Amino acid sequence: MKGMGDMIRQAQIMQKKMAAAQEELKTREVEASSGGGMVVVRMTGGQEVVAVRIDPGVVESGDIEMLQDLVTAAVNEALKKVKAMIESEMGKITGGISIPGLV
Repeated sequence: MKGMGDMIRQAQIMQKKMAAAQEELKTREVEASSGGGMVVVRMTGGQEVVAVRIDPGVVESGDIEMLQDLVTAAVNEALKKVKAMIESEMGKITGGISIPGLV
């Protein structure tokens, strides 16, 4: 029975570490761009977009569809970076074991 208690205690410690890491990740930011830097998006580890920078030349061109595509691509790239950051940090805590629902 002692072995089971140790395993539960270790799981509780891991859970606390994961919760703390998730809170810390919410404050970290990633940056992604599209169109060679014409659109740049900054996003937190909590998947919140905190800034979007658009090159004035894109707006001046009047090509709204292109602008929409560039924004979409930059946001999607930022999401990929956030996911990779979360997986990397959680992997350090779990020893590389994939836990469903973490990301």
